[in-house]
Amino acid sequence: MIRVVHHPDYVTEASARSSYRWGKNGAIRDLLRDRGPLVGWHEPEPMPVAWLAAAHDADYVDEVLSAAVPREKERRIGFPVSETVARRAQLVPGGTWLAARLALDHGFAANTAGGSHHALAQTGAGYCVFNDLAIAAIRLIGEGTVGRLLIVDVDVHQGDGTAALTAAEPRIATYSIHAEKNFPARKARSTLDVALPDATGDDAYLAALERTLAPLIDDVRPELILYQGGVDPFADDRLGRLALSQEGLDARDRLVAGMAIARGIPLASTVGGGYGDDVMALARRHVRVITTIGDMFGKATVAPTHDPSTLVDNAPPTQAG
Repeated sequence: MIRVVHHPDYVTEASARSSYRWGKNGAIRDLLRDRGPLVGWHEPEPMPVAWLAAAHDADYVDEVLSAAVPREKERRIGFPVSETVARRAQLVPGGTWLAARLALDHGFAANTAGGSHHALAQTGAGYCVFNDLAIAAIRLIGEGTVGRLLIVDVDVHQGDGTAALTAAEPRIATYSIHAEKNFPARKARSTLDVALPDATGDDAYLAALERTLAPLIDDVRPELILYQGGVDPFADDRLGRLALSQEGLDARDRLVAGMAIARGIPLASTVGGGYGDDVMALARRHVRVITTIGDMFGKATVAPTHDPSTLVDNAPPTQAG
């Protein structure tokens, strides 16, 4: 069984001022429902405000949650932040955190949203409001759930916000393999960045991934991997500059899952980028990430790293840091 985290409020109406395809989260849900009892569903709680503010500037958190984000920040995000969007932005990090906790118990779990790796301390950017990866990682470390954590980002765009927000925490390592000339123009510094030339195809991509990620995992020795499984390295993606086939994306996900399984490391995935006009095609690619990894973990044994009875909400920090 694949443990999947989803909330009805992940699915919102598309803004007339946004080119982001909001409906893909609902399509991902529906395609996963077709697997019937092979999927176990879990619903997250909103991330406590103190944990949001442990990653983001407290004033920015207040702007989002009160749906009072300045227009210049909304332009950077790519859409207006309404009350509905604000609620979704608080739920998604809760979903990534819950997927991580489930992965620690079961080997693998997936959030049907998230991967919002461009959100920075004082603003969102690139269709990202809050950085669920950074927030979940900081909470997992801060509450003592894990002692070391690695965020693996295979989105076609560099995980600049994730790298920046976690840079001060030595127990969190970040890896980003991305198109060198793609957004953002100003890159952050991950623990390890692998910048690829335009039109990199399957063979060169997979060779670079294996050559660089395996040694990092062995050096960091994480107790958990958070996986930003963006599908925008796909050759026909509207915002991508790489040239992976669907078979290449599948091989990418099997390679990362295989590295984790071989080392006994649980893995939790988020959705990440994928852009185009065909919502169902995008959703199918995202679902392939979840099912490819989930099926591999289903055939393997990754022992729980903590007592499943401890899957409860821990108290947030008393002071944002």
